[in-house]
Amino acid sequence: MFIAKINVTLKESVLDPQGQTVLRVVKDQGKSQVKDLRVGKYIEVKWDVSSKAEAESLTKEICESILVNSVIESYRYSVEAL
Repeated sequence: MFIAKINVTLKESVLDPQGQTVLRVVKDQGKSQVKDLRVGKYIEVKWDVSSKAEAESLTKEICESILVNSVIESYRYSVEAL
């Protein structure tokens, strides 16, 4: 059994209105040290497969076909044994 931990974020060139809203609230709370803030998605997938290579391949496949809009988002992931 393996777990894939996937982080999806908007590409730097894409505006992030949700991130800008959160940034404004953080600054309004007096945290002027923050210079930028972007919001993304975190996804965990548990795979019942026999090898880490298979879990990585399946993770990449679902990221590219379902979870990530490659036009505006990028992703990274890690796979660990459970």
